[in-house]
Amino acid sequence: MEPDLFTAAAEDRQEKDPASSPLAVRMRPRTLEEVVGQQHLLKPGSPLRRLVGDGDGGPAGASSVILWGPPGIGKTTLAYVVSKATNKRFVELSAITAGVKEVRAVIDGARRAVGGFGKETVLFLDEIHRFSKAQQDSLLPAVENRWVTLIAATTENPYFSVISPLLSRSLLLTLEPLTDEDLKGLMARALTGERGLGGAVTLPEDAEAHLLRVAGGDARRALTALEAAAGAAIAKGEQEITLQTVEETVDRAAVRYDRDGDQHYDVASALIKSIRGSDVDAALHYLARMIEAGEDPRFIARRLMISASEDIGLADPNALPIAVAAAQAVAMIGFPEAALTLSHATIALALAPKSNTATTAIGAALADVRGGLAGPVPPHLRDGHYKGAAKLGHAQGYVYPHDVPGGIAAQQYAPDAIHGRRYYEPTRHGAEARYADVVERVRARLKGEGI
Repeated sequence: MEPDLFTAAAEDRQEKDPASSPLAVRMRPRTLEEVVGQQHLLKPGSPLRRLVGDGDGGPAGASSVILWGPPGIGKTTLAYVVSKATNKRFVELSAITAGVKEVRAVIDGARRAVGGFGKETVLFLDEIHRFSKAQQDSLLPAVENRWVTLIAATTENPYFSVISPLLSRSLLLTLEPLTDEDLKGLMARALTGERGLGGAVTLPEDAEAHLLRVAGGDARRALTALEAAAGAAIAKGEQEITLQTVEETVDRAAVRYDRDGDQHYDVASALIKSIRGSDVDAALHYLARMIEAGEDPRFIARRLMISASEDIGLADPNALPIAVAAAQAVAMIGFPEAALTLSHATIALALAPKSNTATTAIGAALADVRGGLAGPVPPHLRDGHYKGAAKLGHAQGYVYPHDVPGGIAAQQYAPDAIHGRRYYEPTRHGAEARYADVVERVRARLKGEGI
C-alpha cells in the first residue's frame, strides 16, 4: 500500500477530534491564504499557485519544485496545502526511510493512476538531500515525463546536495525565515482559533517575547512551546500564560534584554569593554547574553570589527582580518551556527595584545584638520599628469622613493602647517613593537638623518 501523506481517515480524525493532535498539526494551514510568511512564493501566477490550479496555466502547467529553507518555516505546510487544494493523488516519501524500491513503487502507481483513472500524482519527498545520487537518479524519468509532479524539500543547499539533472528539471524555490511578526500572528491565531486553544488562555507581551526568542524563527517550535506553556497554565487554574510558566515549561530562562532599549547598549558596551580589558570569560558571557536574547548577529559582528581596530590595531595585525572574516561568515550562515563564529572572533580579540594607537592617531589628525591646520599640499606632491602642471611647478622636485637606496626619500610630505607633528605613537605591545622601531627609523630618514 502506498504511503499517502494525509489519508482521508487521518484528515477525518484531525477535523473531528483536533485535541488528539499536537497544536502544530492542528494549526497547519489548509489553504494558501492561511500560510504564514513566504508571500513571495504565493503571489498570483506563482508555481505553487499554478500547482493547485490557481492562476493562469492551471494545474497542468505546474512544474516540479524543490523547496529550500531551514526547519520549521513551512516546507511541509506548503505540501499539505497542495494536498488539500489539488485534485491530484498525493503521496509522501521521506528520504530518511525510503529507498529506490519505494520510489519506483510510487512511480509505478502514478503511471497506473494516469492510465486507469486519468488522475495525476504529486510526490512530496522530504529531506531529499539525504538521497544518494543513485536514488535521486531514479526520480528523473518520472519528472522528465511528468508521471509525477515532484515537490522536494531540503534544508541544505540544493546546489551541493541535489544532482544537476534533477535541479534543471525543477523550479528551485527558496523559503525565507519567518519574522517575529509572522510568528506573532500564528500564535495569536492558535490562542483564539477553534482548531487551537479556543481562547482558554491569554499570552501577555513578556511571555510572548520569550516564546519568540525560544522559537528562533521556527513555527513548529513556537507552537510546541506555546502548547506546553498553555497546558501548564491550565493545570494551575490560570487564565494567563505568565513568563514564569513559559520559563518553567521550556526550561529556558528569559534574558532580561531589550533589543531597542538601554540593555541593548549596556550589554554591547560591556562586551567591547571586556574584550578591551582582555577578560575573555566576561566577553563570552556578554556575547552569550546577546545571542540568547536574539540580537542581530550582524550587529555583534560589526562591533567586533570596530574593536579590532579601536582596541587592538597593529598590536595584532591578524585581529581585523579575523573580525572581518567572522562578519562575512555570519552573513552567510546566520544563527544558530553563527554563534560559533562570533565566539571564535571574541576569544581571539579578547586575548590579543592591545593598542589604541589607530584610534588616537586618527583622532589627533582629525582634531588638527577641524582646527584649521591643513594648508596647501606641497608643490612637489601635487598631480603633474595634466597639461600645464609643470608650468605651475606641480610635481617638480619630487623624488621617487623606489629610486633611492632603502626606498625612503628625504623630502617633505606634510603641509607646512603641520610639518613635524606626530600623530602615530606606537606602543610596544605585541606585534606593534616592530612598528615602534620602524617608525623612528623612517622619520629620521625622511629628515635626511642616518642616510
